Amino acid sequence: MSAALTGSAGFLAKFEALQGKLPGDSNMRAAAAAAFRSAGLPGGGRQQRPLEAWKYTSLRPVAEARFTSDAAPRHEAETILAGLRLLDAPRLVFVDGMFRADLSVPPPVSFARFAEAAEMGTLTWPDREPMVALNTMLATDGAGLHVPAETDGGLVQLVSLATRDTDIHPRHCIHLDAGARLTLLEVSAGQGAYLLNTVAEFHVADGAHLTHIRLQDEADRAFHISTAYTEIAGGGTYDSFTLNLGGRLCRTEVHAELTGPGAVAHLNAAQLLDDSQHADFTTVVRHTAPSGTSRQTVKNVLSGRARGVFQGRIEVAREAQKTDGYQMNQALLLSPEAEIDSKPELEIFADDVKCSHGATVGELDAEQVFYLRSRGVPESEARSILVRAFLAEALDAVPDEAVRGLLETSVETWWARRREG
Repeated sequence: MSAALTGSAGFLAKFEALQGKLPGDSNMRAAAAAAFRSAGLPGGGRQQRPLEAWKYTSLRPVAEARFTSDAAPRHEAETILAGLRLLDAPRLVFVDGMFRADLSVPPPVSFARFAEAAEMGTLTWPDREPMVALNTMLATDGAGLHVPAETDGGLVQLVSLATRDTDIHPRHCIHLDAGARLTLLEVSAGQGAYLLNTVAEFHVADGAHLTHIRLQDEADRAFHISTAYTEIAGGGTYDSFTLNLGGRLCRTEVHAELTGPGAVAHLNAAQLLDDSQHADFTTVVRHTAPSGTSRQTVKNVLSGRARGVFQGRIEVAREAQKTDGYQMNQALLLSPEAEIDSKPELEIFADDVKCSHGATVGELDAEQVFYLRSRGVPESEARSILVRAFLAEALDAVPDEAVRGLLETSVETWWARRREG
């Protein structure tokens, strides 16, 4: 479709033009389109009533942006890929939403393209989540990974590159059978004013262990929306960490349900924002089985007129006795114009649980800066040292040393860009 797309009407017009050409269940796509037509973009001016989950994040800038399917590439995908410093490991590369075999290195586990298998999944809620509905009606490609029982799938990199001012809707589905292991490094970057709207679901069977790391370093004018649904069976572990660095507006939303006894979920993140960036990290953790454990630690470093958002809700069902849930949001404000919105929530129906939440907001300690400067450390370097120390706890939670090193390098690069700017 060559016409410029504007707002919800533009996305719906694109769907109408593509009907019959998209893979998968056409009835499911039509239902999603109906849901999106009713809801519209959150904060985009079409809602019949405000969405509480989007209270702090408006997608009006997305509604006002123009995306074109036939826009000329701004840079070659190879150039963008070369600048990412990826690890020497298997990788699946998607360019403008489509799989590129020539840029990929096949993983040792079973891989299928969404464009060929078109598995929409069973955990997503297009009728409740407008951006999931948008993805469901327009998704064209994505990755399906399956790790057999008692198999270590190693490290797989899932890379999304954008080369043009268009809207992209990847659809991923990851299955780990009983006792399986996998480390998934998800990286997104690009050039231009594009929308990346990703939906993924993860199935972690009994005793399986999935480590999921996200590195979001989009272009300055890009929009990044990511929604993940995770189901964790008894004794399984979903260990995730998100690093949000780029993009004009970013929203990372995670729904995790601990369905078996002894399931574990770690939903940690760090958001480093400057200028007028906006980043939202929203989580819903549902404990529906006994003896589950969930941990959430989210760190924010905000400068300029940046705005960070953390919304974290822990839900404990009546049968989920001996649940251990914890969430903490901490923000470091480097300028008086920076802003953080924090909304931790607990909804508990069991009586034998240990759940807590907290939030802290502050600025760099002037005495610590003075101490370092008195030892001959320049002020910019002193501030850098203190910021890195603030982030160390979050980054230390990443278990893979090579992945952690990549994240630390990305933080250093972000800080260097900020000082140069």
